[in-house]
Amino acid sequence: MTENVRDVVIAGSGVAGLSAAVYAARGDLEPLVLEGDEPGGQLTLTTDVDNFLGFPDGVGGHELVERGKEQARSFGAEFKHGIIADADLSERPFTLELSSGDTIETRAMIVASGASARTLGVPGEDDLMGFGLSTCATCDGAFHRGDDIIVVGGGDAAMEEADFLTKFADSVTVVHRREDLRASDLLARRARDNEDIEFMWNAEVTEILGSQDEGVSGVSVVQHPDGHPTEKLEDPERADEVEEFEMDVGGVFYAIGHVPNTEFLEDTPVELDDHGYLETEAGMTSETGVEGVFAAGDVMDPEYQQAITAAGTGSMAALDAEEWLTANAGEAAAEESATASTPADD
Repeated sequence: MTENVRDVVIAGSGVAGLSAAVYAARGDLEPLVLEGDEPGGQLTLTTDVDNFLGFPDGVGGHELVERGKEQARSFGAEFKHGIIADADLSERPFTLELSSGDTIETRAMIVASGASARTLGVPGEDDLMGFGLSTCATCDGAFHRGDDIIVVGGGDAAMEEADFLTKFADSVTVVHRREDLRASDLLARRARDNEDIEFMWNAEVTEILGSQDEGVSGVSVVQHPDGHPTEKLEDPERADEVEEFEMDVGGVFYAIGHVPNTEFLEDTPVELDDHGYLETEAGMTSETGVEGVFAAGDVMDPEYQQAITAAGTGSMAALDAEEWLTANAGEAAAEESATASTPADD
């Protein structure tokens, strides 16, 4: 089934997508928001948000998303459960094919599909995400004052997260599966020189312990002197070399990277960097190299990845899309007329 041609479709319903929806709807563009496979984005995994402007007492991540959705709807935005499986951006209107088999045609598209934090896939992870297990120290670090916490990872993000968390935690331990850090020399040296950060080398977390009522209470860890202990654990000849133990901690922070949700753009003219993030044009803009395609939020921001910055880029994308649609209204009408008058193949 193909819907009527939309002015703008917004891929993603996190803070960036919702902000774009509010601005686009206020501009009478009647945006369609495709909620994606993570409706509400990563913020729904955060129990409390106390650094979003206008909420001095904090607000639940889920509540903030629902308020944004209600606000967008009040201006005329439409929401649809859908995941873009393929996008044809070779001509306008663009054609978006959903995983359901439906197709949508749109004159412009705002990509706000976000980036998913990498996880370990260990027991306890799903139940405790947002209940002491987090992927964002800036978001949740302040809730762990006086706790003993661990940071999983060995790259730049892990070093920055560990350093930041020392402002709140009683102790911070970086758990890394080998002895060599992937972090830059500067950040690695800064973390090593910080007396409040300890390193547990050649170790991996195998389970998150605790409950949603009480939060994270500990982790199960495996360690091997040669590193990558879980691999050794799966080897019958080396499994007995692996040390297994538990640690009492009040918080766990994953810092093992993010994966931008841009698979549906891989075969399109939209430029992606080596990590899959959308490339935007030079200067302060949400424009991509494809006219009519705009980017917002974590999908184009590997640096900040905060709710407030995502909301800002969402408004930028909507304003840029509105301006582009106004400037190209005549051209779009001509293209659609030509497409409609082309006889179908026998």
